[in-house]
Amino acid sequence: MNHIQKNIQGLLERLCAEGRERGIQVAAYHRGELIVNAYSGVADVRSGERVESDTLFPVFSVTKGLVATVIHQLVEKGLLAYETRIAEVWPEFGAKGKHAMTIEQVLRHTAGITTLPAATSYEETCDWDAICATIAGSPAQWEPGTRCEYHGLTYGWILGELARRVTGQSFSQLVQTNLCEPLGITKLYVGLPEDSEAQVAWLEHPEAQIPEYDDTPKVVPHSMEPLFAWMNRPESRRTCLPAGNGLMSAEALARHYAALLPGGIDGVELLSAERVNRATTQLHPPPPGLESSPTFGWGMGYLIGEPGNILGDTSAAFGVGGHGGAIGFADRSRELAVGLTRNLFQPDDPALEIVNEIRRMIG
Repeated sequence: MNHIQKNIQGLLERLCAEGRERGIQVAAYHRGELIVNAYSGVADVRSGERVESDTLFPVFSVTKGLVATVIHQLVEKGLLAYETRIAEVWPEFGAKGKHAMTIEQVLRHTAGITTLPAATSYEETCDWDAICATIAGSPAQWEPGTRCEYHGLTYGWILGELARRVTGQSFSQLVQTNLCEPLGITKLYVGLPEDSEAQVAWLEHPEAQIPEYDDTPKVVPHSMEPLFAWMNRPESRRTCLPAGNGLMSAEALARHYAALLPGGIDGVELLSAERVNRATTQLHPPPPGLESSPTFGWGMGYLIGEPGNILGDTSAAFGVGGHGGAIGFADRSRELAVGLTRNLFQPDDPALEIVNEIRRMIG
């Protein structure tokens, strides 16, 4: 066991013993080598089942990074372009003034279609065609490209439907054929197969509350609240929600990001270095209201590092975190890729402590 693996394994065991984590996995690749694949704790408090290296964890918005990678692959293949108007591929989407909205605007969270009707049912959230029809028939909330606001769920359905229309494959299939198969990944899904017997971690959120219902449009509709409970339901795990219901191990997540670093992993690069450079370029100037920010957080589908950020303190780092504290990222300046998954949601988040320890040990 290398010293980095030993130190991180010990740190995870201590965090679980102290109650700061229930179940957790951390994996890291450095210069193409897997240097950490540590895990500890309880995957499911109902049964006492322990976390293993291949336990699947719900990672919520971390899944958005996979969406970005797939879309950039389709651009590299010439099937899409960043300036493509969504309605050119998906004509129904042009309704109610959205005819000029582009793929790049969705990737950068400036498109202006962030919410769903408050009354959106649980069944609709699991029905791809129904939810895409709802989004296509909705108006934009602002002129696309003039404002940045997090597209929490709509991001995934819009980009996933575009990918489906140009490839003929569902987004769940594209994840397997474009990401998992080239890298030999077997523990990563967006939509768990019906016949899967994989162990999936049970989420806990002691402080979660269900907000009172009102009829205003919501980024997350009332039927999905609280999100941790939505994700504990078997039907939610089996549906395809590209912005937020990925299930994966930390090692699979880290491997995805390692394959986005120059040289890739085991000879596989998911995107060219030139494509990654383009995807991680921030908007300049930023949209109105963000002029005072030294950097504009989003590239195209990935958040970009900045001082004090867990991703890294420079724009060479990029990735996406998720509800509850899971995270995946690559840092080109350190030739490092990290995946972190967990099942206990609480304010005392030791993720930065863990990641900084990995950075310290690689020098």
